[in-house]
Amino acid sequence: MKKAMAVFVAPIILMGILLAGCGREQAMTQGTVIGIIGAMDEEVATLKEAAKITKTTKIAEMEFCEGKLGNNRVVIVQCGMGKVNAGICAHTLINDFGCTKIVNTGVAGSLDNRLDIGDIVVSVDAVQHDFDVKPIGFQKGEIPYTGLYAFPADGEMRAMAMEAAGKAAPDIHAYEGRVCSGDQFVTTEEQKQTITSNFGGMCCEMEGAAIAQACYLNNTPFVVIRAISDKSDGSQSMEFETFKAAAAANCTKIVEYMASRL
Repeated sequence: MKKAMAVFVAPIILMGILLAGCGREQAMTQGTVIGIIGAMDEEVATLKEAAKITKTTKIAEMEFCEGKLGNNRVVIVQCGMGKVNAGICAHTLINDFGCTKIVNTGVAGSLDNRLDIGDIVVSVDAVQHDFDVKPIGFQKGEIPYTGLYAFPADGEMRAMAMEAAGKAAPDIHAYEGRVCSGDQFVTTEEQKQTITSNFGGMCCEMEGAAIAQACYLNNTPFVVIRAISDKSDGSQSMEFETFKAAAAANCTKIVEYMASRL
């Protein structure tokens, strides 16, 4: 009986493996597929409306929403806050949905007083400012055995993001700079000074560098685009409900412009 059952089950398992492999291979042959990640609902809701979502799949408690922006297929997802969520999300977009490019959009705190509220930062690279294994011989922020502590964004996607900001949201200023990520909400002057003294970053948030690392490990181009929520010295602020609506609108314009041209 056990032998007969094994003979019956084995082909089913083999068929499942083959179908899964075919699915991944099919995803990889679909041309450009852009994965778009935001941590909060406000950061992706407007994009999902613009993309006219046709299919939603739930994986790891995240909803992966498939649609189109321009002529390109996109998969838009709210990953939740923090580096673990962000890394899982990016890997899933690449591995399960065949995404060939990843864009992370949302808000960030300023580390550079040149930035005004609403300005856009496009990542040159991204670092994990809270990663520290210096006692065993690595520099602060370095991911052991990668030789890297900063993961560089894709040059073409950076250039397109800057072009998109100028064309689609001309009333705001866009800058290229380093994005610093960590599993903490940075609010104090002391926290900001510590980050800038170690890394010289332009803005800080909680997801971008994890997405960057996942993309690096999967050989997938990425860029982080962040709207600035404050002045680095705390001299100016805006009511968050007002800010996030304006930030979401500008980020949507920028990502839509990019998606139609990548």
